[in-house]
Amino acid sequence: MTGVLTVAAAGCGSSGGPRGGGDSAPSSQPPSGTVVRPEPHVGFDYQIGGPYPPAPGVGAVSRDRTVKPAPGLYNVCYVNAFQAQPDATEWWQSNHPDLLLRHASGAVVMDKDWGEALLDVSTPAKRERLAVIVGEWIAGCAAGGFQAVEADNLDSYERSQGLLTAEDDLAFARLLVTRAHAAGLAIGQKNAVGLVERGRSLGFDFAVAEECGQYEECGPYARAFDDRVFVIEYQAAGFHAACEAWGDRLSIVLRDEDVLPAGRPGHVRRTC
Repeated sequence: MTGVLTVAAAGCGSSGGPRGGGDSAPSSQPPSGTVVRPEPHVGFDYQIGGPYPPAPGVGAVSRDRTVKPAPGLYNVCYVNAFQAQPDATEWWQSNHPDLLLRHASGAVVMDKDWGEALLDVSTPAKRERLAVIVGEWIAGCAAGGFQAVEADNLDSYERSQGLLTAEDDLAFARLLVTRAHAAGLAIGQKNAVGLVERGRSLGFDFAVAEECGQYEECGPYARAFDDRVFVIEYQAAGFHAACEAWGDRLSIVLRDEDVLPAGRPGHVRRTC
């Protein structure tokens, strides 16, 4: 049985290695210091709302950086790299107020859908300072036993009310890619379908795509990342569309919008 891991030197381009089955189990870990990419079509679960024992057939799981990885699986560490978690805004205000993106009035720019303050990646100096902070989180993911990191909110510029550009976010992403590879981690581009080719060029190893089936966007991710794409759908229609078009190639899961742990009321998890 083909393993779900593909080993490559840090910073190298994507290889077209052997494809794993959807229910493959992970192979043995590579020597220290190498970057391990997820294999296409590995069984996947998205657990950033809280960890729980993965179901049979799951070979890869994404969990928040504050919890432990799942033993024996390919683990992706969730890091909110471009925005502040809602419960962390006060910490940023107290410790690094100038690294929060602000309007001319001084008010913090917010992602209103998620209650998250945007981080200010508008200048090289601020990007370097933020890379130190987020880089420590990434190093913590590596030390904790994760094999990869997903850097959320690459598309924060779209919510910046014109204060950030795609170039700003990509410049910061380049620093994060360097940090992740130096720590021996693969790094995934999270969303931002319009930036997939540029993201792949600057060094992202795979993609984490929310609702690409719902919005008919899975193709660009699949082409850019050689089918190394974790797809999370939150609506039944999007899930069925993703499974019909990409179920034999990509890692697809239907989750509830709150990504609740198993056993909690409202928990949903289905695969193709």
